[in-house]
Amino acid sequence: MQSVEYSPLIRGLVLAAGLSSRMGEFKPLMPLRGKTLIENTVDSIFAGGAATVTVVVGYRGEEVSALLQARYGERTCIAWNSDYASTDMLRSIQIGCRALPACDGFFLLPGDMPAVRHETFQRLTAAWSPEGPRVIFPTLDGYRKHPPLIDFRLVPELLAWQMEGGLRALWAQHEEWIRTVPVDDVGVWMDLDTPADYQACREKLEKAAE
Repeated sequence: MQSVEYSPLIRGLVLAAGLSSRMGEFKPLMPLRGKTLIENTVDSIFAGGAATVTVVVGYRGEEVSALLQARYGERTCIAWNSDYASTDMLRSIQIGCRALPACDGFFLLPGDMPAVRHETFQRLTAAWSPEGPRVIFPTLDGYRKHPPLIDFRLVPELLAWQMEGGLRALWAQHEEWIRTVPVDDVGVWMDLDTPADYQACREKLEKAAE
């Protein structure tokens, strides 16, 4: 009897609650490739095969929410971190996990990483299996980068985690959960924290479009 290949249900979780203090402007709504930065990030996850994307908002969340709901409708879910000014990224991850619809796994991506190629998401999904590792990281030059693909069954562990160091500390305690997939994608390295990061990203993407 021929076996049937399992196609996992994958979603996205994007973090966009911060103050953008190092950038000096509000990152999610900055222009990039004819749309906003947050739209580039969400579009990349959809292009990579995610069924829906949950976005955690906080600072100027009404603006981000209105933009995303107008463009994507029910394909996006908005989760609110009302304590964005006093909490860290782990808090936003936990808020997002509570709002995330059930699935097999989800991509975790900061909202200021707009240039991850769809092939990277697809390679991570191809490496997932029900019996396989619980976290799959892309690597570039041997370094783990975003977005990890996280098994939905780890959500209780993520919600319970309270130690300093965020998820990086959790992963360090559970190397047995983790698999890595090498990729040739500088987008996994491009998080836009400063004006120089933003300008370098714009130049790279504009050059690639020529």
